Amino acid sequence: MTDPTAASAAARGFASLAVHAGQQFDPTTGAVIPPIHLSSTYAQDGIGGLRNGYEYGRSGNPTRTALETQIAAIEGATHGLSFASGLAAEDALLRATLKPGDEVLLGNDVYGGTHRLIARVLGPWGVGVRVVDMSDLDAVAAALAKRPATILWVETPSNPLLKISDIAALACLGHDAGALVVVDNTFASPALQQPLALGADVVVHSTTKYLGGHSDVVGGAIVTSDDALAEKVRFLQFAAGAVSGPLDAWLTTRGIKTLAIRMQRHSENADAVARFLAGHDRVAEVYYPGLESHPGHEIAARQMRGFGGIVSLALADGPTARRLAESTSLFTLAESLGGVESLLNYPDEMTHASVRGTELAVPVEVVRLSVGIEDADDLIADLDAALASL
Repeated sequence: MTDPTAASAAARGFASLAVHAGQQFDPTTGAVIPPIHLSSTYAQDGIGGLRNGYEYGRSGNPTRTALETQIAAIEGATHGLSFASGLAAEDALLRATLKPGDEVLLGNDVYGGTHRLIARVLGPWGVGVRVVDMSDLDAVAAALAKRPATILWVETPSNPLLKISDIAALACLGHDAGALVVVDNTFASPALQQPLALGADVVVHSTTKYLGGHSDVVGGAIVTSDDALAEKVRFLQFAAGAVSGPLDAWLTTRGIKTLAIRMQRHSENADAVARFLAGHDRVAEVYYPGLESHPGHEIAARQMRGFGGIVSLALADGPTARRLAESTSLFTLAESLGGVESLLNYPDEMTHASVRGTELAVPVEVVRLSVGIEDADDLIADLDAALASL
């Protein structure tokens, strides 16, 4: 929903918007933190006499409205829509824009759940998916020329190999081919990257990750300034009902307020970890766009305000990677990412198991790190000890 104070707040910086957008103090009590509205229904002033448009919890909730205003503001958009999970958000967007016979052109290194949703849930309904290396503009142009795509789906940095795609260039290619350009901004977050300003049409988020930031809430979001598209997605949000609950919305809002400083610390720590790993003789390759050796470093430096908190690395082989994944003490072996604590994931058998045998399969020697906000020296010592034990 749109913030009534958005016009006056337009000139504010990112951190100010993250703290204040949608967060007007409670007019009744003066509480600085808006209350959590747990009501499932709302009294009407006569039949159809809705107070501020609220009728039933699925169609709207003041706490969710506050979050949607906040997310739109920090992405520089007109509309934000909050969902029960990142995949619920993606599902609503895909069903709002696709029909049988349409195709999605998808990056070849994206979250496995996105590919699964398109290929295995929407596929039987007649939606197609093709895969291309989004960091290769010539390959994308050739794929679009060969056959049109309804959606050009970009994930940058990608999951888990941290490929960097040129959002502005891809937006031009996609629009020239008549495609809707969607960017999954989960890894960067709007603190580091704002795809709409670079020409994208829609941004998707798993708010479970950096926006929530504390590994205690699951959610997703769609952000756009396209009024007609927002109306279609909002209808599905209401009609299908995969909305975020008020407590989940409140926890996500609380997380967003510290997003700017958290992303700064995540990026600093990840850079230190990546440079340590790059110099280690047991590590075959490090994937981190902050490294000057990364093939997407220059593009990332141009379109991002920091390189993020995810570092992936390749070991000698799959068994060695598995041993590392089970050998750390400060890094916790777990799925997900973006929390204040450091996590370690073995994608082949965890987050990307569903894409084994496809073009999106993750090499078995790869381990993904979600670098938290702990002391960098402690994180490096943990990895050093784990690598020494292999």
